This record gives sequence, C-alpha cells and structure tokens, in this order.
Amino acid sequence: MKRMALATVFLFSLFALGACGETTGERAISGGGIGAGVGALGGFMLGSPVEGALIGGAVGAGTGALTKPGQINLGRPIWK
Repeated sequence: MKRMALATVFLFSLFALGACGETTGERAISGGGIGAGVGALGGFMLGSPVEGALIGGAVGAGTGALTKPGQINLGRPIWK
C-alpha cells in the first residue's frame, strides 16, 4: 500500500511539474531535471536513489518533450 501511494505521488509530481519552457528542448531539459529530483527522493525512500533519479529523469524528459506548452504551462523558465 505504501508503494502504491508513493508511486501515485511520484507520477502526479512528474505530470504536474513535467516541464516548463516554450520550446520542446527547454521542456525536455526542465522536465528531466524535475523528474530526476523527484525520482531521487522517491528512490531514497525505497533505498535506491540513483535508480530513482535515472527513471524519474527519463520520464520527466519524455513528458516535457511530448507535451505542448498549452497542456502543462508553468510559465517562463527562470533562465529567461
């Protein structure tokens, strides 16, 4: 049950924070960074932060690359 709750929070975080930016590249990079951070935290709780970061980064980058700015829009990136 605990793993299911953690997985739900993890997936919600990835989709809610999947990406910010205007171009596909910006969204993939920011999504990968956010996903890696969330994955590392989730992995740390389960005893494997490196694997969690790798999986989270890949899922976050994919989410960022496959979504359009109108689908998930967190505004302009901090570097702009």
